[in-house]
Amino acid sequence: MEGKSVFLTGAPGAGKTYVLNEFIRLVKARGKNVAVTASTGIAATHINGTTIHSWSGLGIMDVLSEHDLARLSGKSVLIKRYNATDILIVDEVSMLHGRRLDMVNLLAKRIRQNDAPFGGMQVVLVGDLFQLPPVSRYGEVVDFAHLSDAWAELDPVVCYLTEQHRVMAGDALLDLLQAMRKGDINEMHETALQERLQREAGADEVVTRLYSHNADVDVINQKHLDAIDSEQKMYTMFMTGAQAKREQLAKNVLAPEALVLKKGAEVMFVANNFAGGYVNGTRGTVIDFDGSNPIVVTSSGREIKVEAHSWKLEEDGRVKAEVSQLPLRLAWAITIHKSQGMSLDAAVIDLSRSFSPGMGYVALSRVRSMDGIYLRGVNQMALTMHPLIFAYDQELHEASEDLAKQIDDYTEDTAATDVQRALNNVILDKLKAWRTVAAKSQQMPPYIIAHDTVLTELATRRPQTTQGLLAVKGMGQAKIEKYGDALLAILKED
Repeated sequence: MEGKSVFLTGAPGAGKTYVLNEFIRLVKARGKNVAVTASTGIAATHINGTTIHSWSGLGIMDVLSEHDLARLSGKSVLIKRYNATDILIVDEVSMLHGRRLDMVNLLAKRIRQNDAPFGGMQVVLVGDLFQLPPVSRYGEVVDFAHLSDAWAELDPVVCYLTEQHRVMAGDALLDLLQAMRKGDINEMHETALQERLQREAGADEVVTRLYSHNADVDVINQKHLDAIDSEQKMYTMFMTGAQAKREQLAKNVLAPEALVLKKGAEVMFVANNFAGGYVNGTRGTVIDFDGSNPIVVTSSGREIKVEAHSWKLEEDGRVKAEVSQLPLRLAWAITIHKSQGMSLDAAVIDLSRSFSPGMGYVALSRVRSMDGIYLRGVNQMALTMHPLIFAYDQELHEASEDLAKQIDDYTEDTAATDVQRALNNVILDKLKAWRTVAAKSQQMPPYIIAHDTVLTELATRRPQTTQGLLAVKGMGQAKIEKYGDALLAILKED
């Protein structure tokens, strides 16, 4: 909240997404413009953001040449986007290639005409480095984001969340997960896992199967749905926005574009709605239909009449696409990759085909207790964590502990005071007086010169440069050329 760049990290279930969403809410109340991005499309939908690839304008580029820099830095939409951003958030940074972060850093500096890291934006990196690493070709060294030049230059302060809100304290699973993070698995942990091999769930227990490959999941879900002898209902996703944007959003939302349900279908909620009684990963069974709405009884026994949920893709402060669908998917099986961010009461986990460090850790950490784990196989890779992370993780712990000793908690009272302080009413009155004079001299209505919302944002943000004026909504290049000098003269007054 002090404007420093931060690496927000912690184990699965520590509350990273909750803290991130609270931060976004508070800084937006201050009038800050926040770009919310993630390394993957699925992660982006959890925070109503977009991928860093799309937001940055880099797309799938792997190399940024001088020609590319010149071309991209001349695009008006990127000039406005980068200069309008106070805070850049990148979620699930463990899966982001270091070269990608370097490219964003270089482009931000060029477009914002500022040699500070990321052109002077506050950057909030979020993720757990023990989870799935960036995809690398066979034999390549893993290109971790935290080893990039951009990360070193940014030198973010570390906020390491250490409380656990998913796995119960004292549970054998929590002890195993902590041992995996320390590279300290012993015979006791291996024995605990062996005891879960070939265990069968109870007849009335609702369990999801986690697999490493998509093909396994699709076959299992379709097979079980076909075996139910009852009428089916089809639910089609409703989409708005430009075709490319809505297709991008639909592809990454965990709810399918076409969802087929029957009474008896095993389903999983794929969105958070605390008031509605479910979170991402809540399991249940369709027991009936109320008109077009399915009735789902969850594993805790709660009956929920399921209504459509909306996901949005926001860029530059505007909703670029929106999709609406029941927040459900068939849940006899799901991939480990798509399970990231979920909390499951129980899961049948097949780790016999694990192919990446951290994959077993992600799967096991979805579940709330060791009693909820039913193993169908484990290979040597399953319990492997990337060796480059262990020593660095200890450094992160120590840095976070040092920081915690130096700062006070940020409260709602502090937030309210910050919002009040942000708006400079003296400057606002001067801006309105300037607008009145300008409107009379040009014989036009004051709102044509600048709307009240524009003047309020100017008085809140107090930009000191032409580039800073671009950050204000409603201040386009034409208005800046016409009124920029007069506005900056007022904004620079004490």
